[in-house]
Amino acid sequence: MKNIVLFGPPGAGKGTQSEKLIEKYGLTHLSTGDILRAERKAGTVLGKKANNFIEKGELVPDEVVIGMVANKINDGSDSKGFIFDGFPRTVAQGIALDKILSESGNPIQNMIALEVDENELTKRILLRGETSGRADDLDEATIRNRFKVYNAETLPLKDYYEAQNKYAGINGMNNIDEVFKDICKLLD
Repeated sequence: MKNIVLFGPPGAGKGTQSEKLIEKYGLTHLSTGDILRAERKAGTVLGKKANNFIEKGELVPDEVVIGMVANKINDGSDSKGFIFDGFPRTVAQGIALDKILSESGNPIQNMIALEVDENELTKRILLRGETSGRADDLDEATIRNRFKVYNAETLPLKDYYEAQNKYAGINGMNNIDEVFKDICKLLD
């Protein structure tokens, strides 16, 4: 079983690379962003609660996200493995994920980080906002705040997974196929 954390700032290409990895390796995609957007669209209690944080470019509280992820992992017990896209986002979430996965004896094998310049990320997100209809992708101040939150709360995961010899950085400035090729080299 392969369990992979795909890591990087907003707009780095995690969703695009996740799709390619799922196709090649048959992994189950677990994207907290997709889960939260679905909850928001459905107008659930969780979606409304999450919306208050997301609209400000802030992270949804750990206890909400961890519970959601644990449910998805348990639902996919017959999976070949998981690709975690947008989770964990904090060291506390990383520790919780390790605990959840250790119960099944299938820990994270790799954390693959897509490394992209912040100015390039801003351009990518603004362009995505024009086509996706996501209001949070159209406001540069919100986008820049997401980077500040990422650097303060999510980037410390790099050290957490480096200490476990599971971290690998990939140049996310390359084209999609080159990035995918570099990721596959790590996994094969």
